Amino acid sequence: MPSLPFGVARLDSIVEGGAPPGNVVLLAGESGAGAREFLYTSAAMNALGRADAELFDLYYGDLPNDAALPDEVHYISFTADTDAITREMGYTMADEIVDAAIDGIDFQDLSAEYFQLSPIPRDWYEDETASITELGDRGEYEDVLTAFGDYLSAHADDSLVCIDSVTDLVSMVDDDDTEWSDVAMVMKGLKKAAYEWGGLILVLVNTDSISDREFGALMDAAGGTLQFTWESGGSQRARTMFVREFRGVLSRLESENIVRFETEIHEGGFDISDVRKIR
Repeated sequence: MPSLPFGVARLDSIVEGGAPPGNVVLLAGESGAGAREFLYTSAAMNALGRADAELFDLYYGDLPNDAALPDEVHYISFTADTDAITREMGYTMADEIVDAAIDGIDFQDLSAEYFQLSPIPRDWYEDETASITELGDRGEYEDVLTAFGDYLSAHADDSLVCIDSVTDLVSMVDDDDTEWSDVAMVMKGLKKAAYEWGGLILVLVNTDSISDREFGALMDAAGGTLQFTWESGGSQRARTMFVREFRGVLSRLESENIVRFETEIHEGGFDISDVRKIR
């Protein structure tokens, strides 16, 4: 089967098309190191490929021979609505990319399910003030993990799914109704289901917000892990990315002796500026 492109042109060309279908890939990064920008770029470019071929060619170029665009692009957020996400995308890449791609992305906002049992005022995460009847139906929503699973079951086939972010789920562990084992089990189930769905699932996680044990469990539940870090040299800081593990992809990088990517953010979104090889 053809690979599914990450949407980062130089990376896709190096790994001969992108990710093997049926994979869950963890985008794990320090704050601001590029993991979130990678997620935005992947969603926008894969949607742009079907929405505007001319712009796609301008900012991405030709798809590798062994790559095929996903049938659909889905973006799941636990704490942000569509407007907030698209605004953030506009900070990452050119407005014309976002404007053209946005209609090709199906956004799913799970804020209501995520915050419903929290002390946060309802009007902070819902657009309209609740009526008396609605206030009486506060229990109408599914719990967030169930709603998350139901959406994936209905939409993930042959699709790119961007999950923003598993860090939000980990932060629920302190609640009485959620345990770490619940989050870990959902991730393990996601890995199994993804193989049947045949698409690509990108899962964002902030490594500053989880323990080493939690990070290890998340990596074990994913088919691959791309790690994003800051490096300092003299008076400058640089974003870098390396493949922590990834069956079917890591071997291609090892054959080229590539150990790390230097990255940048420009009007085309997240990109690779250079590669470091074993000398």
